[in-house]
Amino acid sequence: MPQLQHWNEAEDGPLDEAALINKLEVQGYSVNRYVYPPGTMFPPHTHEVDKIDAVLSGHFLLEMEGEGVILEPGDSLAVPRGVIHSAEVVGDEPVVSLDAVRE
Repeated sequence: MPQLQHWNEAEDGPLDEAALINKLEVQGYSVNRYVYPPGTMFPPHTHEVDKIDAVLSGHFLLEMEGEGVILEPGDSLAVPRGVIHSAEVVGDEPVVSLDAVRE
């Protein structure tokens, strides 16, 4: 599983939507914001682009390469193009997700 990145308040400042979007855009990604209600599941699938899933609030289980990790607020995980992965909202709180893609 690619490296999980945690928000580092000492380096990145307080976590907020604008700061996390900026951090992703500086890396060359286009960012879209989504809100997924509890119970949302994405079955195994792939993308034709490199992407990063980042979480602003809630808990998002991402499974890739036979391993799972729960993304918490400030966490992000790279999902390379063509890699089979799935995702699921964990718990009773909606997930506010930033979906960053690079063609």
